[in-house]
Amino acid sequence: MKIYDELVARGLIAQVTNEEEIKEMIDNGKAIFYIGFDPTADSLHVGHFMALCLMKRLQMAGNKPIALIGGGTAHIGDPSGRTDMRSMMNKETIDKNCECFKKQMSRFIEFGDDKAIMVNNADWLLDLNYVDFIRDVGGCFSVNHMLKAKCYEQRLEKGLSFLEFNYMLMQSYDFLELYKRYGCNMQFGGDDQWSNMLGGTELIRKKLGKDAHAMTINLLLNSEGKKMGKTQSGAVWLDPNKTPPYDFYQYWRNVGDADVLNCIRMLTFLPLDQINEMNNWEGSQLNKAKEILAYELTKLVHGEEEAQKAQTAAQSIFSAGGSDNMPECKLEQSDLRDGTADILTVLVKAELVPSRSEARRAVEQGGVTVDGDKVTDIKTTYTKEQLSNGLVVRRGKKAFKKVIL
Repeated sequence: MKIYDELVARGLIAQVTNEEEIKEMIDNGKAIFYIGFDPTADSLHVGHFMALCLMKRLQMAGNKPIALIGGGTAHIGDPSGRTDMRSMMNKETIDKNCECFKKQMSRFIEFGDDKAIMVNNADWLLDLNYVDFIRDVGGCFSVNHMLKAKCYEQRLEKGLSFLEFNYMLMQSYDFLELYKRYGCNMQFGGDDQWSNMLGGTELIRKKLGKDAHAMTINLLLNSEGKKMGKTQSGAVWLDPNKTPPYDFYQYWRNVGDADVLNCIRMLTFLPLDQINEMNNWEGSQLNKAKEILAYELTKLVHGEEEAQKAQTAAQSIFSAGGSDNMPECKLEQSDLRDGTADILTVLVKAELVPSRSEARRAVEQGGVTVDGDKVTDIKTTYTKEQLSNGLVVRRGKKAFKKVIL
């Protein structure tokens, strides 16, 4: 199976323009494509995961990725999928976030001569003369058409700033610049980016002629990625200092039964034949599939050693008291009162609950165990000696830590 057909089989492609030409270019390693990442935080999260895996797949097939960091567009903010205006960041914060992105992307993409390149749209956007830009680019866009775009749909009801209204023009201009500077002939994006992407394709044709090769592929990056990238506790980051490898593993280990095979298809590099054999798995076999998913993705992001440690730690919690490699929470002497720590303090410090009131509720509902014993009394305390040896504290079936003084 060639790479384009594999992307389709994995459920990645939702919509394309010029499908036969795109297929020929991708299958023969002729695509020079870009995906954009706005540096709105100092780490990528799993909402970016599908895009990174896609870039890796296409590079392995001989195509050339361009990772476009939105150091310029970040000064405006993408209104897509938002109900309010994004907070404005200063240049120093944006530049710092860009550097963090570069480091993390290098785990997925091989950068270098004739390989992948990374560019920042601040290089051409920040020095634009606004009047010249509007005269040159603005005339290529219909306001009536722009107002129908999905990326503005949610915001029109609650208010769309003129600042954000410029975003489509900026993103379209990115494609034009990448085409002229690097020969970029293809762009990828999420389903809510489709109007912006078509705008870039049309801008190239209007400015450079109908024969200019500018193509668009629309992938389910945002609708699936955003769903996968959020949990009850917030984003799951690729930075191990923000989301430790064990927690990253556990996030994927706990995906829903209905989602696990889709995630394996879209995000892992396991052969499709092997994945298709899992189609009829049920019950405990689905738990095995979740372990496969969690291990493969943790290995991809954090390396094989961390993936193995996370898997061993997760499995040990179900064995007789095993706790090697389990994520730890270290209590300080200042956390003790009269030489002991109560169960509510332990739960909060271990970040298994957000507050003492939540801790109280978890205990009273019978959802807390310590070293395998259920705790039902909120006044339960643990001595300095017990804490020095370490306690395995669990809330529910899926959240646990080793708490040690």
